[in-house]
Amino acid sequence: MSQQYPLKEVKGDAVCFVPGSPLFSVLMEPASFCYPRLTFLRSPYGQFGASAGSSQDLAPWRQRLTQRWTGPVDESPPAAMSRNGYFFEESGYLKCDTDDGCEAKEETGGEELFDAVNSSIVSGDSIRFFVNVNLEVPPNATAENESAGCVLLHTSRKYLKLKNFEEEVRAHRDLDGFLARASIILDETATSLDDVLREMLKHFAEDPENMEPSCNFEKIMSTLFTDSGTPREGNGTHDVSESTGMNIQTCTSHLKFHLLSDTIQGVTATVTGVQYQQSWLCIICTIKSLQRRHVCISRLERPQNWGENSCEVRFVILVLAPPKMKSTKTATEVGRTFATMFSDITFRQKLLETKTEEEFKEALVHQRHLLTVVNQRPSAMSDGHKSHGHKPLKLHEFLNVGKGISDDIARRFPVYALDFTDGVIGNNKAIGKYITTMIFLYFACLLPSIAFGSLNDENTRGAIDVQKTIVGQCIGGLLYALFSGQPLVVLLTTAPLALYINVIRGICDDYNLDFSAFYAWTGLWNSFFLVMYSLFNFSLLMKLFKRSTEEIIALFISITFVLDAFKGIIKVFKKYYYHGRTGDSYLEKARTDAIPSLGINTTFLMNSSVSRSMSLENQTGTHDVHYGRETAVLSLMLMLGTLWLGHTLYQFKKSPYLHARVREILSDCALPISVLTFSVVGSYIFKEIEMSKFNYNPSESLFVLAPVQSLSIGSVMSAMGLGFLLSMLFFIEQNIVASLTNAPENRLVKGTAYHWDLLLVALINTGLSVFGLPWIHAAFPHSPMHVRALAYVEERVENGHIYETIVSVKETRLTSLVANFLVGLSLLLLPFPLQWIPKPVLYGLFLYIALTSIDGNQLFERVALLLKEQTAYPPTHYIRRVPQRKIHYFTGLQVLQLLILCGFGMSPLPYMKMIFPLIMIGMIPIRYNLLPRIIEAKYLDAMDAEH
Repeated sequence: MSQQYPLKEVKGDAVCFVPGSPLFSVLMEPASFCYPRLTFLRSPYGQFGASAGSSQDLAPWRQRLTQRWTGPVDESPPAAMSRNGYFFEESGYLKCDTDDGCEAKEETGGEELFDAVNSSIVSGDSIRFFVNVNLEVPPNATAENESAGCVLLHTSRKYLKLKNFEEEVRAHRDLDGFLARASIILDETATSLDDVLREMLKHFAEDPENMEPSCNFEKIMSTLFTDSGTPREGNGTHDVSESTGMNIQTCTSHLKFHLLSDTIQGVTATVTGVQYQQSWLCIICTIKSLQRRHVCISRLERPQNWGENSCEVRFVILVLAPPKMKSTKTATEVGRTFATMFSDITFRQKLLETKTEEEFKEALVHQRHLLTVVNQRPSAMSDGHKSHGHKPLKLHEFLNVGKGISDDIARRFPVYALDFTDGVIGNNKAIGKYITTMIFLYFACLLPSIAFGSLNDENTRGAIDVQKTIVGQCIGGLLYALFSGQPLVVLLTTAPLALYINVIRGICDDYNLDFSAFYAWTGLWNSFFLVMYSLFNFSLLMKLFKRSTEEIIALFISITFVLDAFKGIIKVFKKYYYHGRTGDSYLEKARTDAIPSLGINTTFLMNSSVSRSMSLENQTGTHDVHYGRETAVLSLMLMLGTLWLGHTLYQFKKSPYLHARVREILSDCALPISVLTFSVVGSYIFKEIEMSKFNYNPSESLFVLAPVQSLSIGSVMSAMGLGFLLSMLFFIEQNIVASLTNAPENRLVKGTAYHWDLLLVALINTGLSVFGLPWIHAAFPHSPMHVRALAYVEERVENGHIYETIVSVKETRLTSLVANFLVGLSLLLLPFPLQWIPKPVLYGLFLYIALTSIDGNQLFERVALLLKEQTAYPPTHYIRRVPQRKIHYFTGLQVLQLLILCGFGMSPLPYMKMIFPLIMIGMIPIRYNLLPRIIEAKYLDAMDAEH
């Protein structure tokens, strides 16, 4: 059905149409009703009607307006429109979008030129408007300037989460800061968006509490819109309207699009699409000249129609902030706070009913309270789920003998075959990743075995040497890879185990005991206690270890690697740099200092190499080999060079060079490449400079049963005490490393097996003990690094910070099986070429392991915050949820616990070092009983959370 409406002349700049006009046609589908008239103001392409109210300027225009009604209109019509180039109807709006700019097409015979303008939008009431407007342009337009009015407009949309007022402390602080310097405008009479914003900026300028002496508010006004700084070109005619202040150009010059640059609006997903909350608008802007953040809220006297998705605006929130701000204090974050509050329609209705600024503030405070209470409900539910997963431990859980082991087997056995076929058979093959991981894991297991074997050789005077260490690593690693519940965990002999071996050697010397027998009994008692722990489900106690406690222990292990490396290089300098060149007196002194003192931080340190140096002197003469200051300087270069090359290649995957697959291979093989490269440098390129290498004394027999029956009952009981302390170390290390390996961010899907793995470690160390081979348990950071090598990682950018997220991990047994098998084959490489690996290269290896292990350690990241300015703080979950002062308090308390642990673990007194596992256990009551008295429990839980 179509009706014609005649044109009627009105006063002012408005043109109305009434029934009978030949220029407008309204098609109604269905034709249920319509408003009696449509009121138009200005267009960015020209002016409908003369300012005196005459309709004669409409004569040359040919326009056709088609309005399709797809839903009823329930709301009162807005009063006016803004100056940013929109047509408005009383119940909705019509946006004028050009598809071809002001494209001019030359016609012949005096024909008029038209420019088609089309738009289709959805209002809050599902009213859909289709506009087809023909605009006449001068007939003298040419083909050269047919695209003169075309510009590019970049539109970007970003999803923002509603701010959690119960968890994010900045939400309350944003509101408190606003209430302290409230900028509220009630019943603003201005109708255009520009006038409303000018009034808000004027309110800033006149408020003594919000003074910005170096700020130009006119410049701020222009910055809020997309046409800020847009140059004008051409000599087109400009028609400047005094009533709206908008510059109107013809199509012979560039058109300026006057649109808001950065806004936040509430949206709701519906079946038919996205529905906007159109009664409020949050405008955010970053201004360099500002000294602090500013927020102004304006309540309009009547709803205003300001264009697309803003048909009935009653509230405008303006947020201004300087660019150098903490990640939680940016304009976007402040805008998110107020946008969350205004997204509630009940709250907006209450604001409409307020009479004064005080009532307005009270409504804001009340809404904050409601949001905090509402958010506590889902939080309580989530805490309930959390407490269900970490419910208080009951005695009967420990008395249910073997239940944990049976559950682990039932969980892992159905996927046992998949541990061999995943990545090899099927569509998602990962053979290349498996190969690079095997190479990495081979070197990661072999080189520590050489270093610890050399140290044990010195401490036990050959009872446990490099050869036995490699054999024990091969056998234990293969058994664990075949039968463990979590094959991604890597077993190694570690620095604390070397400490215990040294203590046992000292006890045997003091009491004239057989070392192999006493060592065997200590290992057997250790295995006995571990079996008891696994049968009685003691691994459930690991639920009491929070993330913060685990990270203290992990950082402690990393520190021991660093200190061991520096202690080793310091010994090299003392031996070669400060004591002069070679000579008989020097060699005699080296003989007396051959056996170094041992500490947990002196593991895998260099031996004196006296016998090797003497034999080399006898064979080639001292004039062919130099080992003085050159040795010390070259050792330092080899250590730092190994660290530099390894870490550079490890980070190479983040660089833009080469192909992505090549970068990934180089990153995965960073460790072997760096070790092999600088081994060649130290042993071949500088072969005339003598370097410190590990001793190799081939054993006559690798498998000799220890004479366990030779010890007395008293000696066996004393071994039980050592075995108990050792079992605590095994229990904590095994479970914490397994927990870090199974961390939720690693996205492992095949399940855990803490109890079964602990039992398997006990059985493996039983065999190692009776044959005099070194003990092994789960190693940090090798196990998390093994997971990372098998992971597919994606990078994401949040507020300028790059984060790596693990997408999936190939959970396989093949990498560990092959790597440990290759470690066993390395016996064929003794003494050469393995002895060509200089000890400084091993020191560089340990620095590399320590540096890569702290990646992602939250404690280390929070310590680094003390050295950063606030604008560089990452937007992590604890930065959002915890006050900055509380974060630093918590970090200081963690550092204090770390220092206490280092004080015992790195003490020069050997017997004091033995009790440092008790210090680890003591961290549990500190976390649960002491820290909550200093920092609120909710903040502690937030910093212990994963995200």
